[in-house]
Amino acid sequence: MVTVTSPNRVEFRFFRPQAKQVFLVGDFNGWNRFHTPMQKKPNGEWTLSTDLRQGIHQFKYLADGDWFPDYAAFGLEPGPFGLNSVVVIEPASIPSQHQQSAA
Repeated sequence: MVTVTSPNRVEFRFFRPQAKQVFLVGDFNGWNRFHTPMQKKPNGEWTLSTDLRQGIHQFKYLADGDWFPDYAAFGLEPGPFGLNSVVVIEPASIPSQHQQSAA
């Protein structure tokens, strides 16, 4: 599951209680398999919060050498090795001229 918690902050959660290691792998880290390890919670959920730049990003989870898309993400897109999950970071809203004058 993926949640955008602030304009650029994203929380990734992946339930895999039996896993020994889980990594978040995507276009935002050059698809590096070992660059972004996730932390295991006592309930078996793996989590990671990170900042991402504005745009559409593709990713997968790598758990003990096996790849998993996140079906609860913003969608799925085909990649060269199967389906990739998608997270969308919208542009930060800019206050209108009226809102700026009222502040």
